[in-house]
Amino acid sequence: MPVHRSGTSARRPRLFAAGTLLAALTLLFTLPGTASAADLPERGTARMGQGVIAHDGQGGGAPTGTRAVQTEGVDVSGHQGDVAWATLWNSGVKWAYVKATEGTYYKNTYFTQQYNGSYNIGMIRGTYHFATPDTTSGAAQANYFVDNGGGWSRDGRTLPGVLDIEWNPYGAQCYGKTQAGMVAWIRDFVNTYKARTGRDAVIYTATSWWKDCTGNNAGFGATNPLWVARYNTTVGELPAGWGYYTMWQYTSSGPTVGDHNHFNGALDRVVALANG
Repeated sequence: MPVHRSGTSARRPRLFAAGTLLAALTLLFTLPGTASAADLPERGTARMGQGVIAHDGQGGGAPTGTRAVQTEGVDVSGHQGDVAWATLWNSGVKWAYVKATEGTYYKNTYFTQQYNGSYNIGMIRGTYHFATPDTTSGAAQANYFVDNGGGWSRDGRTLPGVLDIEWNPYGAQCYGKTQAGMVAWIRDFVNTYKARTGRDAVIYTATSWWKDCTGNNAGFGATNPLWVARYNTTVGELPAGWGYYTMWQYTSSGPTVGDHNHFNGALDRVVALANG
């Protein structure tokens, strides 16, 4: 007499096949070098230079080969919390940039302590905006920045605002934009910032990102000062259009809090940039 299998046993091969398919799909959509949604940082936590080490690496030692006088500065964000500005000042830091905004959805909760604290200790300071070109237009983000700490005044102590345009910590490195689309987005931002403040925004970027995501566009060098990121002993190749850098972020692991930077000139040149 034939033996009849239970219904559960008869379905086992089919369930196994379904499980195999699910595993295959999981692997397909979590390719090497990509992050799952659970691995992505929280919106608003991005900070200047966050992707530099991962994409460009970090060389060792102090910067070399800088013939001109360089003036030390730092950049900070909510990541640093309350900053000991007196310690930084006593270590030789004379200028600072503070993250003000990101996208059109985030304002630095430590902004007042950081922005006013750097000013009160004697530093020349300014603010930066972390761009997310996949969320809203360049104009919308420039306006949000100006309305939330990114303004400028000719007091000799306020530096022009910075557009921080670099690797996307929340997804595709070029924010899903074509090279032409990215150039148009950046142009929208800097034009709006200029219309609102009368100043040309500084552009912070890394050469390798600029090549990948703008096609190494040379259209901003004549108007927008360059703040280049390269964590090494020499600044290396600059993005197209700029013959020199105004600021160089050379490490994220300096002797004191924040990323450390050289201004390409003596303190009077920092004042000149502040005054426009």
